[in-house]
Amino acid sequence: MKSFSERIDAANKVLGEALAWLTSLMVLVTFVIVVLRYAFDTGWIWLQESVTWMHALVFMLAAAYTLGLDEHVRVDIFYRRMDAEKKALVNLLGALFLLTPTWLLLIIVSWDYVAASWSVYESSREAGGLPALFLLKSVIPLTAVLLLLQGLSQALSGFFAARSRSPRATPGTDSAKRGAGL
Repeated sequence: MKSFSERIDAANKVLGEALAWLTSLMVLVTFVIVVLRYAFDTGWIWLQESVTWMHALVFMLAAAYTLGLDEHVRVDIFYRRMDAEKKALVNLLGALFLLTPTWLLLIIVSWDYVAASWSVYESSREAGGLPALFLLKSVIPLTAVLLLLQGLSQALSGFFAARSRSPRATPGTDSAKRGAGL
């Protein structure tokens, strides 16, 4: 099971690092949009929408990567003072009782929304906008699946760390073995 968890972490790491490059592309495209608008008094709706699409992809698909790095928002008033065993237990319980309902709700709520978009092959409402909006909407349940997998990895890691009293209680603490945090 540990290798399963490590494979999930590795896959999320690859995805997260690829999305980092998409962030750079988003900045470049935004710069091009501004130059086109103010220097040449022109622009294209599809180019403007592409920034929104890239932002959505980065935000949604990198959520599991951020969770794996333990860089997500955490109210750690008590957590930071805990020993490794208690942190492992908190991570295990958090993955089971907080993350699981979140990804489950995300899938349930988005399923019909995405299915309706696919049924009409929805595209942009704007003339000249990007086609295949249904593909972008499909990222919503995909995000839930990625969070499910990363949560499973965290739960397994927390379980094994608590059981073996290992120092690897939180994601990202064994950076030599797992890469840059994962």
